[in-house]
Amino acid sequence: MLQGRRVLKVRLWNAIKSKPILWFSLILLVKGALAWFVIFDDGPSWGTVLTEIPFILIVFCLIEWFATKRKLLYYMIVNLSITLLYFAVLMYYKYYGVIVTYHALEQADKVTKVGESTYSLLDPYYLLIFIDIIIFAFYMFRPKYIARFRNIGMRRVNRTALLATFIVSAALCIFNIWPNHASMNENKKAEGMGILNYEVYTIFADSTEHEEVIDMKEINQDSIDALKGGQPPAADPALWAAAKGKNLIVVQMESFQNFLIGLSIDGQEITPNINKLAAGDYYFNNFYTNVGQGTTSDAEFVVNTSLYVPHHEAATSSEYMDKALPSLPRLMSSNGYDTATFHTNSVEFWNRTALYKAIGFDKYYDQQFYGDDDHIAFGSSDEVLYAKTVPELAKMDAQDKPFYAMVISMSAHHPYRIPEGKDKIKLPKEYEGTLVGNYILAQNYADYAMGQFLADLKTSGLWDDSVIVFYGDHQGLPLYSLDNKEKDLMEGIFGREYGYTDMFNIPFIVHAPGVTSPKTFEQTGGQIDILPTVANLLGVSVKDQIHFGEDLMNRHNNLLPMRHFLPTGSFVNDTSVFLPGVGFEDGTNYDVQDNSVNADGSTEAQYNAALRLLNMSDSYVKQLPELPESGGPVSGAASK
Repeated sequence: MLQGRRVLKVRLWNAIKSKPILWFSLILLVKGALAWFVIFDDGPSWGTVLTEIPFILIVFCLIEWFATKRKLLYYMIVNLSITLLYFAVLMYYKYYGVIVTYHALEQADKVTKVGESTYSLLDPYYLLIFIDIIIFAFYMFRPKYIARFRNIGMRRVNRTALLATFIVSAALCIFNIWPNHASMNENKKAEGMGILNYEVYTIFADSTEHEEVIDMKEINQDSIDALKGGQPPAADPALWAAAKGKNLIVVQMESFQNFLIGLSIDGQEITPNINKLAAGDYYFNNFYTNVGQGTTSDAEFVVNTSLYVPHHEAATSSEYMDKALPSLPRLMSSNGYDTATFHTNSVEFWNRTALYKAIGFDKYYDQQFYGDDDHIAFGSSDEVLYAKTVPELAKMDAQDKPFYAMVISMSAHHPYRIPEGKDKIKLPKEYEGTLVGNYILAQNYADYAMGQFLADLKTSGLWDDSVIVFYGDHQGLPLYSLDNKEKDLMEGIFGREYGYTDMFNIPFIVHAPGVTSPKTFEQTGGQIDILPTVANLLGVSVKDQIHFGEDLMNRHNNLLPMRHFLPTGSFVNDTSVFLPGVGFEDGTNYDVQDNSVNADGSTEAQYNAALRLLNMSDSYVKQLPELPESGGPVSGAASK
């Protein structure tokens, strides 16, 4: 009996070894299971076999049917291609929380420019999916194995069995794809279809399914305001022109989340300078990022246009950059302001050359102006940024007209590696070597540099002659990037589980000399609201400029559609962050106060309105006139 079992096992093993369609399918199934374990809440199951394997078998059946001499090579190529796709899915999910598609893969060149940030997301066990490829490569180039592999490749699978396998697999793929194609939630869609089916589906869906383009006649401010809810704008808005004629300085703080404000660890204030701003001026504590794949550059786009980012790509990598976008720089220029933007990275990074032309800045200052002194992240430190920016602002202030300046910090960029010697505080041991600890140290340093900036603004007289706004550009600690220890650290900070509402919550602070006094605003707001809010303070009318934000000084109800970091159909309202399931009915509301699940936090009308607002913004941009080929901002480096 035992001898018979051994013989059966040997025959089975020999049968598997002689049929690459079997062992390559098994290898890729294991890799698919790893991806499912990381991405989906329930992890891999027997259902994973029925969703991932059919697609793999279709490809392998085609190899078996048509290939002859180089069959094993084709298996290796397919194995490598699918392995790289699974690896991309893992890495992308770790930061963005959604399934990567070909749209994002088209931006793969950006990975090389943010290498340290990308590699820090890598869990070592992800590399296990490449082990088989290394082993195969080792044996493939050893002469004594070449003949064996050639012989294996020459063996043919029974054509009837092959055809039956192909038909069943194709039927299973259709069965997996069709019932799930209507789901709004991309992650749910990928889970129902299978990752590989989903990737192929997105390619064909984009070529066959076209979103409705809303006619320009239907896109007007009244229809936008009606979709967002609340009362129509007041005829005599509060604080209208309260800071008329003042300069406008917009400070975008890298990866700055709202929980940092007021946070102390071991008796050490993490952001003492920003804390003073929040305590002494207008502070909006229920404020949210509206960025997409472009993160920092998307924040620049949203704040300066009051438009939503495009669906599948960064704003700066989209057709949006071919349009003459209504914007804050153009609005301020038409009201007699000079405009400039300041950033220590190269203007080519994230295609800012096109962005600054599309939104109409007069001048930009980039790495060519700042040099590479005191390098942190991708350029000169925040200390250098602020020290070299204030004199330029003073020069602009000395002119006979006001200015609008955007200042973009960068030192606290993921993965938050501040050079030795720049740490200003000492964190408890449990924070050492963690993303959370590095993040807090980086933001503490960024706050230190901000303190120098604020002092220089006051010394130069700019503080008393300018409306100055501060906000975080995007989340710094994505839920998807944190390991269990780091999640425990965040739970210790919050006194509860760290969640979506905390991750997307950023601060918005407004300083207007002679106007603002200590006040905390509780209403919901987002980056898309900054343009109309500052325009109201400065007495600059936006009645003839389409904007999807609202003046937070005069509106107390809001609806903020979210894109990219959350599934399509997600939004923030006055009480909740909503994430759809397959649709609205099985979605989840997370309370903005404590991230608890709130059964009645949103309505289907708001869900439909959020989708309509996104479509309206997309349609509006598509129908704008093209930019002229000539023109664009000039480099501030000439002023050195």
